[in-house]
Amino acid sequence: MSGETEVSQGRNPYDSDTRIHRPRPSKELVLDEFDTPQIEPLKTLPSRFASPPLLSGLLQSVHDVLGSDAKPSPIQSLSLKHLFTPPSHIFSTDMRDEKSTSPPPAPDWRQYLLASETGSGKSIAYLLPTIQYLKLTEGSPTPLLPSAPPPPDRSVSLNPRGLILAPTHELSRQLSTFAKDLLHNVRLRVLCVSRANNSSSSRGKNNTASQMKRELDDRDFGMTDGTQFSKRSRPVDILVGTPSKVLEMVRGWGWNREDKIEDQWDDARKDRARKWIPGPPEAALANVEWVVIDEADILFDNDFEESTRMLLADIARARGYTHPSFSTPQNSAVALPNSTHPVDYPFHLILTSATIPASLATYLTTNHPKLTRLASPNLHRLPSTLKTEHHAWTSGNKNSDIEKRIKHVWADDARSHVKSKILIFCNKSSKVEDLGLYLTERGIPNVALTSTAEARFRGSNRHLAGFLKATEEKSPDRQVRPVDSKAPASRSDPHVMITTSLLSRGLDFSSQIKHVFIVDEPRNMIDFLHRAGRSGRAGNEGKVVVFGKMKGRGSENSREVKRKIGALAH
Repeated sequence: MSGETEVSQGRNPYDSDTRIHRPRPSKELVLDEFDTPQIEPLKTLPSRFASPPLLSGLLQSVHDVLGSDAKPSPIQSLSLKHLFTPPSHIFSTDMRDEKSTSPPPAPDWRQYLLASETGSGKSIAYLLPTIQYLKLTEGSPTPLLPSAPPPPDRSVSLNPRGLILAPTHELSRQLSTFAKDLLHNVRLRVLCVSRANNSSSSRGKNNTASQMKRELDDRDFGMTDGTQFSKRSRPVDILVGTPSKVLEMVRGWGWNREDKIEDQWDDARKDRARKWIPGPPEAALANVEWVVIDEADILFDNDFEESTRMLLADIARARGYTHPSFSTPQNSAVALPNSTHPVDYPFHLILTSATIPASLATYLTTNHPKLTRLASPNLHRLPSTLKTEHHAWTSGNKNSDIEKRIKHVWADDARSHVKSKILIFCNKSSKVEDLGLYLTERGIPNVALTSTAEARFRGSNRHLAGFLKATEEKSPDRQVRPVDSKAPASRSDPHVMITTSLLSRGLDFSSQIKHVFIVDEPRNMIDFLHRAGRSGRAGNEGKVVVFGKMKGRGSENSREVKRKIGALAH
């Protein structure tokens, strides 16, 4: 094998150097990027899934999915301890004197942040309390505030009671499938609204809310790909999607198109003269009592914050709550202003993230001071099962170096007769396409996936087949029983996927992905943790290979990245 390589097995690579003593990198190297919440002692947390607090049917679903001997991870134990408080409006009413004329107490709306390392089971940590609350309150909704607007003049197709928001359609689809795995004994209905990956302003035939509604006629809820609909008027309990897609369903297709006419329409002068009328709404928000924001560090980042906060404001308005930060007109695409007034949303709000960037911590402190932060002890740490390797570029042809490293991995695999799959992260789409073409020409089949790749417009996760954890692997919490790793897909199928940060968030990849290659310098350690965390998940072994220039002029940045990664290791 060519190139200089240093390997760390869950520890600082400098510690194994016997020739020169180098001190372990200080945590201060990365503290400026992360907030450090208080950690609750594990000995005070539940050590098993049990009923109570879980409903018996929900506990059975957990056993069906994870196995009867499954034990909760730290973040799941924190959820079991804190997120299963009985709904106050139901149990307080049950205990009131029948002759009492006083109104029931106001609901005790709560806000939580669940923060834990990648692959630690955050999905099940929020899905279980979400499902339990919605089941307990089925048929007993909380009353709207007196200032709530009247219901829409026309009935809408969807009136969910819970929302789960994710940054990508791929993650939305996978989460909806996870949720359905837990609902066989509870009988709630989940609907994923993420279809094709068209932008909300696209005029594509598969993207309008009205088109989606027409396609409901021949669909049913029971399919496992998380993208199916029902023609019957049965209520939807949980809606899963991206903030922009849910906004489109709520406000109507093209709700923000008027602002983009000049940029996207050929005859702008003619079209400005006529009023743009959005399509009719296909979903309403007044019934929403539980909202989950998965990957909160990105959904409250610059690229997503506008649509995320707009949607939260729309839910609050629909339930009769107003706030100074809601002063932006409801149908405007202008960003919501910051406010120094805390926001007490009239619904339960659960945020989850594998990292707490300083920017997110500041936002939460300012806007949600009552929010309870629950963090696992290994937050902002690489999994102990994940090895780190630093590989030096050996020539001017970086693609050649990557090709050689891939072949080295597979040469090692030949001893065990199992050809592992490799996930490669680049910083730019152009690099993804260039590397994908190079490897194809060199006889290495691969899937090169960018945000605009044609495969993403098909409306399902089939373009990730063979790389995502399969449904039969039973992984709704990303913490699963081992599956037979000696039954991979055909060896002629692509075993290499190349992408950007597009697929670094939340997705549960197959345990056959033993290697993650990071071929461009990570923008920050937050980005690195998410990319590296696609392997070595839920107790499975993995390796992240970080490419860089390790010697000579121009090596300072790579060596600094190496020091910071060392500070993240166990």
